[in-house]
Amino acid sequence: MCGRFTQFAITKAAEALQVEAIDEAIDLPPRYNIAPAQTVAAIAQLPENDQRQWLPLRWGLIPSWAKDLAIGYKLINARSETVAEKPSFRSAFKHRRCLIPTNGFYEWQHLDGSKKKQPYFISLQNDDLFTLAGLWERWESLEGDILETCTILTTTANELVSPIHDRMPVILQPQDYDQWLDPNFKQADKLQELLKPYSAKAMQAYPVSIKVNSPKNDSPECSQRLE
Repeated sequence: MCGRFTQFAITKAAEALQVEAIDEAIDLPPRYNIAPAQTVAAIAQLPENDQRQWLPLRWGLIPSWAKDLAIGYKLINARSETVAEKPSFRSAFKHRRCLIPTNGFYEWQHLDGSKKKQPYFISLQNDDLFTLAGLWERWESLEGDILETCTILTTTANELVSPIHDRMPVILQPQDYDQWLDPNFKQADKLQELLKPYSAKAMQAYPVSIKVNSPKNDSPECSQRLE
């Protein structure tokens, strides 16, 4: 799964991902320990135009038909293997796919013979920005209040991540961004081909402080290597 991640280079993401419509999401401060129910900056392409645009989304997808908003806490991740069939995700998978830029994510490893877990920060070898495959949804209350939320797709862990956790977020290749974002692209089998483990050789993982365990801690120290 993916339960925490970072976004501390939003301006760089805007340039790298060629986002043409900039709104308040770009003004989000650098984040080093994003937790469920918090706001994340995502990139989507709406049907009415061909421009990529920022969307500030609450992490934890709430389906349009949901009666209880608490369902979002259970839907921070969507398994890529079943996302096209699950009632909570299938509409968003067809019509509302997004990119979630990040500098890295956290996973916790169970320590042998102990109840303790060691957090790891996982990123690309070159510390470069990358993007996670996401879905977004729009929920509207009877009073007309609108809440836009998202989930992160997961897949089987690669050789680097598997000793830490059996799942990892789906990392998309730049050449696949257009197809993933296109709301008019409906070929589920072609989309599924994009949802595979990223190359372990291009990634790195190292232990970090247990300060990341608390979402109250949101500083660069969270992602620094534990010496």
